[in-house]
Amino acid sequence: MRANRMRRDPPKVGSPYWMITYGDMVTLLLAFFVALYAFSVIDAERFQAALLSIRGSLGFFEGQTGVLPKGQSLEEQLLADAQLQGVKEGAEKFLQNQSFQGKVKLVLDERGLIFRFQETVLFDPGKAVLKPEAERALKVVAAFLRQIPNQVRIEGHTCDLPIKTRLYPSNWELSTARATTVIQYFISLGIPGERLSAVGYGEYRPVAPNTSEEKRRQNRRVDILILKQELGEKEPAPVTREDEEAAEVQISPN
Repeated sequence: MRANRMRRDPPKVGSPYWMITYGDMVTLLLAFFVALYAFSVIDAERFQAALLSIRGSLGFFEGQTGVLPKGQSLEEQLLADAQLQGVKEGAEKFLQNQSFQGKVKLVLDERGLIFRFQETVLFDPGKAVLKPEAERALKVVAAFLRQIPNQVRIEGHTCDLPIKTRLYPSNWELSTARATTVIQYFISLGIPGERLSAVGYGEYRPVAPNTSEEKRRQNRRVDILILKQELGEKEPAPVTREDEEAAEVQISPN
């Protein structure tokens, strides 16, 4: 019998069977950890993207630590937004049936409400002298501005075509001169200068790529920006005689 069993059992060569199972398990574990590491990298990217999306939808931006402007309560923010919305609705009604309707565009952005005039409405190309029809349009806007308390900023813009004249060596001078011209006209109509400011942006704040004449025409514009009240309150305040006297008292050694 013993001699027969020795003839039936095959000779044992190579690794034992348990080594095959062990090798498979180690390979699966290695694959599992590689996949786990890869998933962790993807999850981090997705987490970052989701975080940015949530922050954007809630009004957070880079460097901002809260939804509300610093030092402003939720109630103040809601009141400011409601006031600006009221200004927008009032402007829409005010502009109805005006002769220049369609030549001015109302734009609401994070700074406030914009009356956007294309260049051809207010000025001839390369000039900063108001056209007669521009004065009629600005009188209507001034009548509306007198009804609200907000600060107003006049912003001049040009396209990227260069200009080089004695009066305007570059688009900086032209855009600033146009903004100043509008301010001077508003002041002549009774708008207090303390409520007004002027900015010339040249060709550096386009609303469309300067790739065609049609898009350049959009960029040649004057924006009359009605600032949100919280932004207007950050404008430099005029110093009165009482403020000056109070400052002298504070620095007096006696």
